[in-house]
Amino acid sequence: MLSEIKNIAQDFAPRLIEIRRHIHSHPELSGEEYQTSAYVAGVLSSCGLNVQESVGKTGVVGELIGSGSDRRTLAIRTDMDALPIQEHPKFDFASRKQGIMHACGHDVHSTLGLGTAMVLSQLVDKLPGNVRFLFQPAEEIAQGAKWMVKDGAIEGVNAIYGVHVFPSIPVRQVGIRYGALTSAADELEIVILGESGHGARPHQAIDAIWIAAQVITTLQQAISRTQNPLHPIVLSIGQIEGGRGHNIIADRVRMVGTVRSLHADSHANLPQWIENIVRGVCQTFGAKCQVDYRRGVPSVYNDQTLTQIVESATREAWGDASVKILPEPSLGAEDFSVYLDRVPGCMFRLGVGNENDGVTNYPLHHPKFEVDEAAIITGVVTMAYTAYKYWQH
Repeated sequence: MLSEIKNIAQDFAPRLIEIRRHIHSHPELSGEEYQTSAYVAGVLSSCGLNVQESVGKTGVVGELIGSGSDRRTLAIRTDMDALPIQEHPKFDFASRKQGIMHACGHDVHSTLGLGTAMVLSQLVDKLPGNVRFLFQPAEEIAQGAKWMVKDGAIEGVNAIYGVHVFPSIPVRQVGIRYGALTSAADELEIVILGESGHGARPHQAIDAIWIAAQVITTLQQAISRTQNPLHPIVLSIGQIEGGRGHNIIADRVRMVGTVRSLHADSHANLPQWIENIVRGVCQTFGAKCQVDYRRGVPSVYNDQTLTQIVESATREAWGDASVKILPEPSLGAEDFSVYLDRVPGCMFRLGVGNENDGVTNYPLHHPKFEVDEAAIITGVVTMAYTAYKYWQH
């Protein structure tokens, strides 16, 4: 089966490059992936899959029915949205849309999903079970997975796989991580309410800016003193606004930020812990506060057995040197975790770093981010063979 998958994927290689470059040239923002979803649906239909459009608003679902007696359904999820970043073009297939770019590799992800569907559709007579391909919108705003789940995209699914490109991993390598792969990511808004006054007489006012500074400092210090240092937490205030003039004590400051954590116990306690600290500081100095802690997405936690299948498939397909066991999780976030609240799953990293000497591998979300397209065949074969091996367990 592996040799057949490799041969078919290699035959499709020029077409897969063409698909990736088309999607890269026509990026669309989260929730606006109308052209991309239509293009994806067209490719899936040409492969004979049962296709549903407008799932999760702009998502697409393609169903491949296997010929075997195993009625389990395996889902493969890839995402489609781009970012509001102006590309610094280097190739003739650069973004044609001003201020929008596939800077996170979702053009490659969509191509991998399509490529896997193209390969497995040629082998449907040898598939023991069913494969459901989820082409998800709006991953970058952490909403698309929720939309897909709400529209029933994973009803009847027994397990799910996902993939994300990684420029720090060389091309032709696959990153495998057991357990936590990404962190939970939540949003935080804090409003400090003081009393205005003259800048020359601060004792007659309640300085919301100064108190906000105390809140930020106390939160950062308290993490290191009151939280388990083996359970990392990152709290970053990304925006702060307040004040009316250079000589007026500010009576209101608004701060917004992000909170990242890896462990369920820490994640569960964070809202109350943060609110207690903010209120304690404000009460000390006579201010009031409003704390709004909004849950984002939980941590991606890879299932042990499904991860073993990916690792085994990669070693068989490409050799032991192709497997990179990732020793640490990322504090980045992924709404693939929303599916994992419902079914077991695994996400792996696909190396796209260019191996040529002197070539800069720019990070994700960089205007010069680029991938080595040799990774596409690696990704398609790995995903297709992983899917086949799923039914052997």
